[in-house]
Amino acid sequence: MKFYRIHALVCAGTQCLAAGGNSFKNALEDEIKKHDLTNEVIVVETGCMGSCQLGPRMVVYPEGIMYTKLKPEDGKEIVEEHFIKGVPVRRLSWEQEGKQFLTLEETPFFSKQTRIVLRNCGFINPEDITEYIAQGGYESLGKALTSMSSADVIKIIKDSLLRGRGGAGFPTGLKWELAKKQTSDIKYIICNADEGDPGAYMNRSVLEGDPHSVLEGMTIAGYAVGAQKGFIYIRAEYPLAVKRLQIAIKQAKEIGLLGKNILGTNFSFDIELRIGAGAFVCGEETALINSTEGKRGEPRKKPPYPIEIGLFGRPTVINNVETLANVPIIIEKGANFFKQIGTEKSPGTKAFSLVGKVNIAGLIEVPLGTSLRTIVFDIGGGIPEGHTFKAAQTGGPSGGVIPANYIDIPMDYENLPQLGAIMGSGGLIVMDETSCMVDVAKFFLKFTVDESCGKCVPCREGTRQMLNILEKITRGGGTMKDLDLLEKLGNVIKSTSLCGLGQTAPNPVLSTLRHFRDEYISHVKDKKCPAKVCPMN
Repeated sequence: MKFYRIHALVCAGTQCLAAGGNSFKNALEDEIKKHDLTNEVIVVETGCMGSCQLGPRMVVYPEGIMYTKLKPEDGKEIVEEHFIKGVPVRRLSWEQEGKQFLTLEETPFFSKQTRIVLRNCGFINPEDITEYIAQGGYESLGKALTSMSSADVIKIIKDSLLRGRGGAGFPTGLKWELAKKQTSDIKYIICNADEGDPGAYMNRSVLEGDPHSVLEGMTIAGYAVGAQKGFIYIRAEYPLAVKRLQIAIKQAKEIGLLGKNILGTNFSFDIELRIGAGAFVCGEETALINSTEGKRGEPRKKPPYPIEIGLFGRPTVINNVETLANVPIIIEKGANFFKQIGTEKSPGTKAFSLVGKVNIAGLIEVPLGTSLRTIVFDIGGGIPEGHTFKAAQTGGPSGGVIPANYIDIPMDYENLPQLGAIMGSGGLIVMDETSCMVDVAKFFLKFTVDESCGKCVPCREGTRQMLNILEKITRGGGTMKDLDLLEKLGNVIKSTSLCGLGQTAPNPVLSTLRHFRDEYISHVKDKKCPAKVCPMN
């Protein structure tokens, strides 16, 4: 094994690459060669480091020095000053509220987080299985296969109280237990990586930065329920994640961590990718199953549920990326370790994509129960340009808004529904006083109308009628009766739609009506948009 004096970890997540990360990396490597340092300095491409707004980024070890907003011309100075002279380039360090932070751990953005799912993202090369193994990767799989029964695995997941991180929050261990009890000789595991919420990129970042954690979690799930085949359903808009998954699957097969008789045991498990066309409805589990089978992506009636009759008519467990990435840690460290994080009923952590009107947007992971204030102001650095926090939208088109007077609410599965919001998969959009809540509701409802599969009347026609009313209101033609009709339509759609997409589609409208009704009234009675966003102004 070769040892290097310096490890330069360059973010190669989608956001940093889009910001010019490759150009910086190439320039840095050219400077390293120019100064004959190739035997002393290694450049490692990693996944998303989190603070996406400050990319391209690099962390230099062993000191842990962090550089942000890098340009190709910065490579020369970093090599000559830091790599040769040992003097960090302070002008390229993270500056926040007049303070400079040289190391990653010093920043409020990282020091306030607890990274379990994101434990390896930004720290290992996702295209090298040996780096995942060096961090303890696949030890949990080995432990499960060689010293635990399938019942033992299910028990530890049940005891951990891990809940599905895809939005519904269903107990993962209970789902596995129910699937285990099915008598079919063929069962399947599906990883739902069809992340379609506007502004959400948690699952994509995990797959780009630590794909083996998901493969290991899926394989453990397969062992637990008696499945021998898994599918990862991922949208085609995630080409980098697809590429890294393909590499990870190939590497795992080559060394016997996927395929026949894994680790010399009698357990066999294989994983294939299924590339989706990017339909939001395919995030719903039965629509996802249809699409995986090569059919039109539209939901099925439930019951029966997928754990009874799923993919190709067989019992199927569907978990999302983040849920599966938690599994190896729980197997390694135990249920009690996991339950010590978060709240009593919502243990563990939650990854969020923090976006919108916030100083430091990015990928974060915090204990469940962390307050919205901590996320927005301590981690996100507050609202830019002296503006004030107005609301946050959670759960995307299926979620609702959290107004400023609830900014201290714990973010967990119990508290958010009380406000008409949901956790969802983890999209968190911050808004300031320049945002019009009627316009926000219209944006999300239009998205849902466009993405509806059209199979059931309440979703197909009802959401279209709600959108027509919102468009009428934002043009200045609304009436007070329209507000009552919006609520009535929304409640009917919630209770009569076939699948989760339709059942949650009215949430952004209903929650903004609940918390910002005065803005709707201003649009209707005064024919004014307080935020001066809608065309009536």
